[in-house]
Amino acid sequence: MASSKRNKQYGALPYRIGQDGEIEVLLVTTRGTGRWIVPKGWPMRLLPPHKAAAREAFEEAGVIGKPRRKAVGSFDYDKLTDDGSMIRCTVRVFPLKVERLEENWREALQRRRQWFGRSEAADLVEEPELKDILRSYSPPSGNG
Repeated sequence: MASSKRNKQYGALPYRIGQDGEIEVLLVTTRGTGRWIVPKGWPMRLLPPHKAAAREAFEEAGVIGKPRRKAVGSFDYDKLTDDGSMIRCTVRVFPLKVERLEENWREALQRRRQWFGRSEAADLVEEPELKDILRSYSPPSGNG
C-alpha cells in the first residue's frame, strides 16, 4: 500500500512542432515495466525544478532543448522502490522545446523513446492527470 506522504519529482514534456504543424510529444519507456511516460526524476541539488526536468530528459531520452520555468500541471503515481515498497510521487511537469536528440544517451540501452501526437500520447500513458496535460498542452505563441 502506498503511503500518504507525497514525494516530489520533476518531469519534462518534450515537444516539437511536426511538419503538419501539429504538436508532437516525446515519450520514453520506464526501465522496469516498459510503460510509456514522460522523462522524470528527483529534485537535484543546485538546479531549479525546470532545469532538473530538462536534465532528466537528457539522461532518459537524449533530449537537448529549452525548458520553460512554469509547470503546466502535475500528476501522481505510485513508484515501486528497489526494496519492493511503493511510494506515492507527485510530478510537476515542465514543457521542454526539443532542439535536438542525441543518438547515444545515458539510458539508451534501458529505454525506448518515440514521438507521438498529443492524443495518441495521452492514450498510451496510464496516469489520468498526465493524460489531461498531454491532450491540452499548447506552447506559448512564438515558442512553437
